[in-house]
Amino acid sequence: MNGDTADIVAVDRHDALVDMFIRNGLEFSADDEMPDDIIVERWEARRGGRLVGGCMLALREGEYIVDGIAVEPELRGDGLGRRLLATAIEEMRARGGRTLFLVARAPGFFRSQGFVTIAREDAPGFFECFGCPQYGASCHPEVMRLDLDKTAADAG
Repeated sequence: MNGDTADIVAVDRHDALVDMFIRNGLEFSADDEMPDDIIVERWEARRGGRLVGGCMLALREGEYIVDGIAVEPELRGDGLGRRLLATAIEEMRARGGRTLFLVARAPGFFRSQGFVTIAREDAPGFFECFGCPQYGASCHPEVMRLDLDKTAADAG
């Protein structure tokens, strides 16, 4: 399969995305209300009508974050994750954002996209995983940041 054959479209609802995130091991709950006032944009990637990827960009306390991104296992490595992330970065850039944060369970992927791991104390304090009893015990995600100004300077 090829991720380039998937269509990425903006969507208003998050129910299908949350279900896909849960299926792919992200810590979401179908019972939790998603606060719409912080979600900036949501995208679904569909291939032949089937949801195969998704991404949510949020703005919390003045900081942009990837609030979830996942690709179905059979499409991983085919560029769909990069396309979803690039879509979120372009939306943030269009809104005047310069820095993007996330909590990564796949830090290698994000590192290849220009993100750097940061210390927990250098991260915004609103990431829910910091209060989770699994954080640091059975779950060891990395808090990461992408600085667009630094990325542009490094490329030039």
